[in-house]
Amino acid sequence: MSPDDAPAELLEAFEAPLLLLDGAIVAQANAAARALLGQNIVGRYVLSVIPQPEAEHLLTTGGAGAIPLAGIGADERRWELAVRPAGRSGRLVRLEDRSLQHAAERMRTDFVANASHELRTPLAALIGYVETLQYASAPEDQPARERFLGIMAQEARRMQRLIDELMSLSRIEADRYVPPRAVVDLDGIVRTSIYELRDRQRVALRISGERCPVLGDRAQLAQLADNIISNALRYARPESIVRVELACDGPSASLRVIDEGEGIAPEHLPRLTERFYRVAASRSRALGGTGLGLAIVKHIVERHRGRLDIASTVGVGTTVTVRLPVSRNGNRSVTDPASIPDSAAA
Repeated sequence: MSPDDAPAELLEAFEAPLLLLDGAIVAQANAAARALLGQNIVGRYVLSVIPQPEAEHLLTTGGAGAIPLAGIGADERRWELAVRPAGRSGRLVRLEDRSLQHAAERMRTDFVANASHELRTPLAALIGYVETLQYASAPEDQPARERFLGIMAQEARRMQRLIDELMSLSRIEADRYVPPRAVVDLDGIVRTSIYELRDRQRVALRISGERCPVLGDRAQLAQLADNIISNALRYARPESIVRVELACDGPSASLRVIDEGEGIAPEHLPRLTERFYRVAASRSRALGGTGLGLAIVKHIVERHRGRLDIASTVGVGTTVTVRLPVSRNGNRSVTDPASIPDSAAA
């Protein structure tokens, strides 16, 4: 079968871009290929259609194989170009979109790099102070030793918090496809989280509606409440009140935490739940933040089939809202996030 004899219907049955070559000329192209590479590519020299120098040998020498490519369609997209024999004289070119896999791999690489950096910073401080203390032996060095030991303890606790949160995030991700099945009272969890805070006198709690039973993981929901409320206290103005509002009036329970702080510019909001993303890195570290709190909250909400919304106004403050499906009759719940109305927390 020659390229001209190949049924076009067969190529159109595939969603991936496909080209059928006769030598180095495009004999046929399916709709996906035409949408990606141009509507008038049939009859053209293949390197004018895919102008990638690294693909020249594979596309023009009659060989077969696969290579990664970038810059087709958009700079950020990644492809795998595969060439296979087709019939007596033709060859089939397939472009497989690998953008999601590339993005996932880049996220893993960035995560390792960021985690290494976050651990290296306090570790370098610890090593520096230990080396200094080794030579501070005179009696008059006692105040300096005490100050250095205090800083070392602070940096060690910072490393411990970071490692604990990394391990917590790993456990949550491992369970992300396992829906929780225990019925827990969200109002009790929120009350306990506030009671255990050092600055609980700065938190005003308001609960409206009935009790809030949800199908959930108690430990994870406690961590969610701790992270959101502690984060609000950390970034609110000193002595200001953080308002915590819990409502359970319909198919969803709504936890809303409102702080009066500096607020967050709109361009930062979409990235707040990324691991290690900080609006102001130096301020976050100075206040004890690890950069993982909201990432953990996001994963917990996703595992519980809920919604997370963050709204902020610069100079006014930030509102974090979590909506979770309510368990009815103690043994079932609404599990479809689309069934939770946006007005549930109003």
